[in-house]
Amino acid sequence: MSATKKSGNVAKSAANASPGTVLIAIGGNALVLDGEPGSVDRQLERAGRFAESVAGLVADGWTTVVTHGNGPQVGYILRRGELVAPDAMVEGLPALPLWLAVADSQGGIGHMLAVAIDSALDARHLETRAVAVLTHAEVDADDPAFQKPTKPIGGQLTAEVARLRVAEEGWAVTEMGENTYRRVVASPIPKTIIESRQIRVLVDSGAVVIAAGGGGIPVVRDAAGWHPVDAVIDKDRASALLAGQIGVGTLVLVTGVDEVYVDFDAPGQRALRTVGIAEMREHLAAGQFPAGSMGPKVQSAIDFIEARGERAIITSIARLPDALAGTAGTIVTKNG
Repeated sequence: MSATKKSGNVAKSAANASPGTVLIAIGGNALVLDGEPGSVDRQLERAGRFAESVAGLVADGWTTVVTHGNGPQVGYILRRGELVAPDAMVEGLPALPLWLAVADSQGGIGHMLAVAIDSALDARHLETRAVAVLTHAEVDADDPAFQKPTKPIGGQLTAEVARLRVAEEGWAVTEMGENTYRRVVASPIPKTIIESRQIRVLVDSGAVVIAAGGGGIPVVRDAAGWHPVDAVIDKDRASALLAGQIGVGTLVLVTGVDEVYVDFDAPGQRALRTVGIAEMREHLAAGQFPAGSMGPKVQSAIDFIEARGERAIITSIARLPDALAGTAGTIVTKNG
């Protein structure tokens, strides 16, 4: 495929995906760094920088899909709700469930990314445009994660407020420090992306598709249809699932380091460059990749390759072009 001003000649079957199709998964903290105030202007600025990378890929002939996290942004939405909670009933404000906050964040982040990408494409005189898709991830109602919530969300709570939320709203909470608690929710494994076929149509049209924001809005299905649930879907797992469902050739999981390391931060630290899924499974089983950091990315890379993906890359945004050229990042393939 050639990235010219005509962008509709990219029809490909999901079973025979071109290596020129890439899904890039960025975290919500790509727009908001840990510990910094949640400035909208700063998020727009970072969206603009990321958009330059995306536009460069499109100009080079890549058909591009973007997924994103939403942790900081959902935290802001929930915190606003917590701050007005004492007056909510008086004002007639409805309760704010977590699943609706996820949907709200998808819309907001999708807007920022789409406008930034469109602007970067237009500056290159390309007619390709970005499309943000409100995306739902189906989960199993019997997923064990619902019985043991572990994902912290929202702001910090005192012991008194935590007890109140548990008693009145049924929250699960965990102690983060002395007299400091946070709400925890389930993080079930996504089973399917409901809109995957429609997303594939958009990809085939040549659009830059932004989808599966925050891992998707979690829903469960019964005889009456789909119903939203309060949960948080891992963005990398959802990205790997979507990439497999729509036949993407290359999955890129963006992180804060250029490559994946074994024995990280130890004297024998070693970067992994090109590696097979069997070796990655061994490192994962040996505890090289903690569940709270690199573990989900490594598992998602393995899942994608097992779903007949061609290669998964774990790298930083700065090394993205080099990683796609095969000269940077950790590149995971079937046999290494």
